[in-house]
Amino acid sequence: MGLADCVVECIHSHQSRSLEELVAFCAIPSVSTLSEHAGDVQRAAEWLADRLQRLGIEQVSVLPTAGHPMVYGDWLHAPGRPTVLVYGHYDVQPVDPIAEWRSDPFAPTVRDDCLYARGASDMKGQIVALFAALEALREAGPYPVNLKFMIEGEEEAGSANLEAFVDVHGGRLGCDFILNCDGGILGPDAPSLTYALRGLSYFELEVSGPASDLHSGVFGGAVHNPAQVLCDLVSAMHDDQGRVTVPGFYDAVRPLDDAERRDLAALPFDDDAFKRAAGVTETWGETGYTDIERTTARPTLEVNGLVGGFTGEGAKTVLPARALAKLSMRTVPDQDGRELAEALRRFLAERAPSTVRWELRELSHGDGAIVDRETPWIRAAADALEDVFGRRPGFKREGGSIPIVGLLKRRLGADTVLLGFELPDAGFHGPNEKMHLPTFYRGIEVYARFLSRL
Repeated sequence: MGLADCVVECIHSHQSRSLEELVAFCAIPSVSTLSEHAGDVQRAAEWLADRLQRLGIEQVSVLPTAGHPMVYGDWLHAPGRPTVLVYGHYDVQPVDPIAEWRSDPFAPTVRDDCLYARGASDMKGQIVALFAALEALREAGPYPVNLKFMIEGEEEAGSANLEAFVDVHGGRLGCDFILNCDGGILGPDAPSLTYALRGLSYFELEVSGPASDLHSGVFGGAVHNPAQVLCDLVSAMHDDQGRVTVPGFYDAVRPLDDAERRDLAALPFDDDAFKRAAGVTETWGETGYTDIERTTARPTLEVNGLVGGFTGEGAKTVLPARALAKLSMRTVPDQDGRELAEALRRFLAERAPSTVRWELRELSHGDGAIVDRETPWIRAAADALEDVFGRRPGFKREGGSIPIVGLLKRRLGADTVLLGFELPDAGFHGPNEKMHLPTFYRGIEVYARFLSRL
């Protein structure tokens, strides 16, 4: 029996144990953006450290940052073999709106071949799948490559302390390439590899007026309402063609050439399935682009939240003292998020009336990235996907953001393989997030074959 067959047999025989581990990990409510879950985030880091130690990984440490800790470990006993830096994150998004969950988001529940839980796909399922692959490889013999792990606890909060961590600990992170497990494929029978990511810049825009909330009958009509001003400003950020109106927003955007548009159009992207996953009957966006181009290759400016005045049950006639909008930009490679932040400030300065005060706060920033599709690591990943799924993977752009890809390219000079197994309908960041278990088990085998091929 060859190594690959031995490993695959081990993976298949341990499926129930892999699911048990995923359930245990997902039960930890490691919500990094909410301070009341700080202890849970720490507990998730310690869970990872314990699991790495049981895999024989050495130098395992839960390293502090100015926010949530980073988990590090390594195994460096494969001379002459590549060194792989594994990146992942163990934090998860908040669960709101909780009323839309069919089951407790932190009481993982299996229904219809899926495990429902916050973090099941994004990205605890990917981490557990990789660990299961490593366990199978270890039972068959020594690991086939050198391994380093850097698993963070703030990705869903913008990775505010990631760059500082890399600056301090960069000496121990040297590698031949990075295996980033945070990603997905186009369908349960549609393997794919991501070669481009959008960046993310996140802002709070606060508009304030009177010193306190006012009686809307006594003052309304004579005092400019901050909530109204905020809505006016937000509304002015797009035109009726779906384009962002901030001057200079598109200046650095690399146009899609005909060949890339053909490649994207050839991917098994189902427009109707996309609408069903979104829960809408029609899509909307920048005129002249398809949905897959809008969500992966074009930049956006989105409103993520609006708060102002009285929002409780019943009526309260107030003119609010302040109003707040949460804004995010998904940027494409070549755009500079910091330049766009200044462009947004100029846009607001030109349009905000003198009757109110406003402040724009940048909460996080990360650039987009394009990955070289011709590295030996990418070819090995494509071969492993073909081995397991029985078809050659497509190459796709990703609409989401993974700041570490561009950062590690700049700091370590290393390329990244984005190899994960979220499905488009997984519900990550929304209610009823799920991991499709047949795909999860296939992902374990892909990781094992990929590392063996190296």
